[in-house]
Amino acid sequence: MRKNSSIGCSVSECKFHSKDENFCTLDKIEVVKHSQKADTVEHTDCGSFKRD
Repeated sequence: MRKNSSIGCSVSECKFHSKDENFCTLDKIEVVKHSQKADTVEHTDCGSFKRD
């Protein structure tokens, strides 16, 4: 898959990681939160993640 240079990613275990460089291959990602109010980075995740 072709990298999307607008979405950086260092999670090489993800199905959508570009493998050659630290980028995502998706056109867009979905950012999700874990609580009512996302006050810190720990309250959010990439909802588009799929295990490779």
